Amino acid sequence: MKYEFVNKALFFPEEGILVIGDLHLGYDYMIQQSGILIPERQVKDIISDLKNIFEQIEKKNLKVKKFVFLGDIKHSFGYVWKEKNYFNEIIKFLKEKVDDKNIILVKGNHDTIDYSFGDRLEDYHTENEISFVHGHRLIRDAFGKDVRIVVMGHLHPSAILTEKKGVKKENYKCFLTGEFKGKEVIVVPSFLGSSEGSPVNDFEEDYEDYFSIIPKKNLMNFIGDDKVYSFGKVKDLNK
Repeated sequence: MKYEFVNKALFFPEEGILVIGDLHLGYDYMIQQSGILIPERQVKDIISDLKNIFEQIEKKNLKVKKFVFLGDIKHSFGYVWKEKNYFNEIIKFLKEKVDDKNIILVKGNHDTIDYSFGDRLEDYHTENEISFVHGHRLIRDAFGKDVRIVVMGHLHPSAILTEKKGVKKENYKCFLTGEFKGKEVIVVPSFLGSSEGSPVNDFEEDYEDYFSIIPKKNLMNFIGDDKVYSFGKVKDLNK
């Protein structure tokens, strides 16, 4: 089953399914409310990134038929009216590209309130032998016998890469691929622009198994990869 990484998104060209993880709408607003003055541009940046992704796909004469959010669409665990407005702006843009019925919303641990006007949040979504989950809790049906690939978010994977030890370090968003319960698993980076994510090469000490459906011993053998860069197995990244 073919797939490709486009910017921070995952695309299945044969199925026409485009996937993004962890928007955390309202994250920048939360920082503002804490007294730190930053520009409110989260939605503008998200739409700009999405436009770029759609353009890259369309240049290949491919079409997005279905769009999947992998959960943690919103950031606050409670109701914040700003998040609802942000969500409406994103959906308005997506409806120009994809039929409303083909916009799939998977529920994340932050998605305590459904802003979709129709109770559309799903615990998981399965289609064409692919399961889409958030990744904070194990859903057995999402790993059913007919499933070949499980796609998840939640971990916000990134990697700290060092040019020369002790001289310069940079943190970059990354995809992770590996095997769990006999399925190929793809972990998608967060779409949140304000943070690169959680460095997977720090997970060996800080990672707790209750945090994700993928136990640490499995995750350390996942590979950080896309069609341009590969950093090998997570457990070997600091060596």
